[in-house]
Amino acid sequence: MADLLFEQNGNIATITLNRPESMNAFSEEMILKWIEALEIVRDSEDIHVLVVKGNGRCFCAGGDIQAMKAGEGFFESKEDITSTALARKNSLWKKIQRIPLLLEEIDKPVIAQIHGFAMGAGLDMALMCDIRIAAESTKLSESYINVGIVPGDGGAYYLPRIVGVDQALDLLWTGRILSAQDAKEKGLVTYVVKDTDLEEFTNDYAMKLAGKSKVVVQMIKRAVYQSQTMSLRSSLDYISSQMGIVTELPDFKEGVRAVAEKRNPQFNK
Repeated sequence: MADLLFEQNGNIATITLNRPESMNAFSEEMILKWIEALEIVRDSEDIHVLVVKGNGRCFCAGGDIQAMKAGEGFFESKEDITSTALARKNSLWKKIQRIPLLLEEIDKPVIAQIHGFAMGAGLDMALMCDIRIAAESTKLSESYINVGIVPGDGGAYYLPRIVGVDQALDLLWTGRILSAQDAKEKGLVTYVVKDTDLEEFTNDYAMKLAGKSKVVVQMIKRAVYQSQTMSLRSSLDYISSQMGIVTELPDFKEGVRAVAEKRNPQFNK
């Protein structure tokens, strides 16, 4: 079986990390297939929502500890990714870090379905998603400091934007393990659900988003993320342009009619 599985069911695509024997720790094959899958999601007009999850007993353990112990870098590779500082940097820049950069280009909802453990880079891969749905037994940790490394995949970027600078530093400096509920209270996860309900809850949530107006969902995501680096004036100017566009689209007319007629709208797919 491949180290990462990618499938599409209707308008919903799913990436499944598939190294259960290694707690879905990174491998070179996994990362390359992850990059390939994200490019498909970015470019496909038929995919409206992406779900990222893990096979086996956890979501993702991040870097491969066994590979690090053997001196092979953050994952095994046929290339030289360890002999120099530049080689180690490039193993991040040219491979692992392509994932957050591609996710930034995807204007569709990306949902992380988290169970078991999400540790280090595994947690950060969830933080890169728009929505995080965790099973109640999940354990989460920014565990880099425990093995003497820094968050090399974007944790130092995403974490303070989600929980604030002081909370981010605390989690990164201590490497302590959070329960799903603790993570929910800090804003690290969006929903906490019973372990037995995780799959169904995530699927239902993804289907709800896939049933909305695709264009409006995309525009909302762009507006929220771009507004993080805009002035108020620029943000208002941007969103007024988006409003001018969406009110000319069939989905706007259908939405208004559906509300007036007290029925569910049938948006363009």
